[in-house]
Amino acid sequence: MRILVVGLLTAGLAMAEWPQFRGNASLTGVATGELPPENLKLLWTWEGGESFESSPVIAGGVAYIGAGNGDLVAIDMATGKTKWKYKTGAELGESTPAVGGGAVFIGDLRGGFHAVDAATGKARWTFKTLSEIKSSPVVAGERVLIGSYDQSLYAIDIKTGKQAWKFETSGPVHGTPGIANGVAYVTGCDEHFRAVRISDGKEVFQVSSGAYTGASPLLVGTMAYFGTFGNEVFGVDMAAKKIVWKYEHPVRKFPFYSSATLAGGKVILGGRDKMVHAIDAKTGKAAWTFATRSRVESSPAVAGNRVFIGSNDGRMYVLDAATGKKLWEYEAGSALSASPAISDGKVVIASQDGRVFCFGG
Repeated sequence: MRILVVGLLTAGLAMAEWPQFRGNASLTGVATGELPPENLKLLWTWEGGESFESSPVIAGGVAYIGAGNGDLVAIDMATGKTKWKYKTGAELGESTPAVGGGAVFIGDLRGGFHAVDAATGKARWTFKTLSEIKSSPVVAGERVLIGSYDQSLYAIDIKTGKQAWKFETSGPVHGTPGIANGVAYVTGCDEHFRAVRISDGKEVFQVSSGAYTGASPLLVGTMAYFGTFGNEVFGVDMAAKKIVWKYEHPVRKFPFYSSATLAGGKVILGGRDKMVHAIDAKTGKAAWTFATRSRVESSPAVAGNRVFIGSNDGRMYVLDAATGKKLWEYEAGSALSASPAISDGKVVIASQDGRVFCFGG
């Protein structure tokens, strides 16, 4: 009984962290564990001096993020002090770190995929793809998955850095693969939503989206949700292997680059039309919109009934998930295209002028 209880507690603690882009392998963007307080305060600001397009992740009381100059940075969550920096040797773009097996993984804009010891910041191994990496890694058991602009999705052994398999698509793999039931689901610049078996890299099915897709898929039950550069958001039934609804704003025709989350039965994501959109998850009908002052490329995070999201207008907004009403905002002073991470009652987000902000009680 003691072993069972300890195991459950350990699992609960692991779930409460935010160790990869969107918080977990299903890319839900939903926080578990202790929620941030209603009255947020700025706890610390880390000054990096380099633009951040990469989003922060949180594991083991440490925030990890990739800076534009090529540094993978570890920041102590309690103090906001630098724990270590690892130089990748190339610029870093939107690839967000993933933590697993005692390592931190990230891709660079020269095609290098790095595994770094999470405790020390020392290199474990580097794997080379044939083009830039903007996709974020996802740990799947003893493998880590990463997409590359060389039009391939890779599965790499997390201990050795050796390639387990490579799945080739017809366009750059920009989005982050989502994982459910031993299958990786990836949206594509080749206008297809694909399911790839993790065990052997074989395609299970594909569905045409008819448009370039930069966003990553949200996986909930048998459904996947994602927006495209065709100005639409899709609800795809993965069991039936078909699109069950499409959403398009009746007036504002702009791409969706933000990855979605789900709260209160609503699919919520940002648009380049400067708005946050909430869509009924069953019907694809509009629920509410919230207007910001610039495009919204940040992907929302949910804690309880609140939605946390950045905008290129330099503000982080907290919205009521049911109504879209603004509950709180913070003016960072520079575009927030990166996405927030939430863990242990704290919210971390990075700006394009090189600062990382941590909010809590």
